[in-house]
Amino acid sequence: MASSSDVTAPADSQTATPETPAPSASEPTGAPANSNRSTTPQSTRFQDYISSGWAERVDELPEQRRVASFAAERRGAVSAAFAGERVVLPAGALLTRSNDTDYPFRAHSAFAHLTGWGSDSEPDSVLVLDPTESGHDATLYFRERAGRDSNEFYANPAIGEFWIGARPSLEQVAADLGIATDHLDAFETREADRTLGDDEELDRFVSELRLVKDEFEVAELTAAVEATRRGFDDVVAAIPTLAAKPRGERIVEGVFSTRARLDGNAVGYDTIAASGRHACILHWTRNDGTVSPGDLILIDAGVELDSLYTADITRTLPVSGTFSPVQRKVYEAVREAADAALAIVRPGIVFREVHAEAMKVIARYTAEWGMLPVTAEESLEPDAQFHRRYMVHGTSHHLGLDVHDCAQARRDMYHDGVVAEGMVFTIEPGLYFQPDDLTVPEEFRGIGVRIEDDILVTADGAVNLSADIPRTADDVEAWMARVASTPRD
Repeated sequence: MASSSDVTAPADSQTATPETPAPSASEPTGAPANSNRSTTPQSTRFQDYISSGWAERVDELPEQRRVASFAAERRGAVSAAFAGERVVLPAGALLTRSNDTDYPFRAHSAFAHLTGWGSDSEPDSVLVLDPTESGHDATLYFRERAGRDSNEFYANPAIGEFWIGARPSLEQVAADLGIATDHLDAFETREADRTLGDDEELDRFVSELRLVKDEFEVAELTAAVEATRRGFDDVVAAIPTLAAKPRGERIVEGVFSTRARLDGNAVGYDTIAASGRHACILHWTRNDGTVSPGDLILIDAGVELDSLYTADITRTLPVSGTFSPVQRKVYEAVREAADAALAIVRPGIVFREVHAEAMKVIARYTAEWGMLPVTAEESLEPDAQFHRRYMVHGTSHHLGLDVHDCAQARRDMYHDGVVAEGMVFTIEPGLYFQPDDLTVPEEFRGIGVRIEDDILVTADGAVNLSADIPRTADDVEAWMARVASTPRD
């Protein structure tokens, strides 16, 4: 489970702000107008000097990246669905975090899917499919880097190399992605355009296009899960040092984020590091609590790769290294629910059946523990569902470029859709017994457990991509003991 927001978490550090006067008609569009802070020289002599004396730049063309052929096939599907129509797919723009500080840029998932441009994509880029007699011609428009013949390279913080580093040329991006490119100034909107974000049918189609993953996507998701496994190992190694820290949850978040930045682009969503009673809060992302021996800590985290594909894994760990009897009882009930759901996954089932299978186990245990006013069978009736008090979220969601992927898909393609080979989704049952819930026996109160894995549907069943991250109570305890006794680099 991830936070319902898919916005990339903002960086903690602020970026520098250029000190330039308001731009004149000859100055670059987008140059800031912070005239009250300006100390940058404005004389022609300075501009001539800073524009000269640079070594000649040789632009080497990169080899085409592996995703290019897959992205071309995806564009072909869009072309076939919107024959004769002009399709416009913007990457999106930088979003302001505070005053002149922006959130890290993250392109729209459909744009990334159809171009293959990931973490290195440029803000304000636009992919356009222009109709032809045989289909569509694709053109990627973006703002060409500022040359030393203009003052943008030092005066414009949006595209200037002094501010954000070297940027690719049109030719380099064309070679890299296998798409024709042009300067953003050449892009023109038309009244009849099908535009992503403004066209419900287009939004739905490009979302449903991602329901079944291709070979490239499966490889990226597998790699994202493996990086996430290393992040969990890092966290387990750090847990013994957290007890004395006032914000131990935040250290867990930081340790995992370090791995995400080392092995990927960033975290795929705000990490949940919920210790003790915080584990009963489904989207706890404040992460400002202590991590105390005797408690459980629920960690929901995923590494996002440079391709922007992300894992989404949850493990619930005993801070002291061993589960108490009641903690183990709850944990193993959740694991049984997860295993029951996974056991039915294969092509041809209906997606919602995965959730229903997990709920049978959740209802059985909450009834057995005396929490329900009716039997488990009665609770499973559509007009009852008393067991859902202790697990109000769903068991599964699709996974890919978005942590909650394919969100604009129709219900009959998603929740009521038929499971197909190549789909990747989570299985993530949980039990959350609020500290003040009087329907719960006292020894259970304040315990929250979730186990979440990433599942690939195969031709005749399914593979748990995250099976190497320990899941059973015994394996979790052995994992924590092993990591604690192993020297870390």
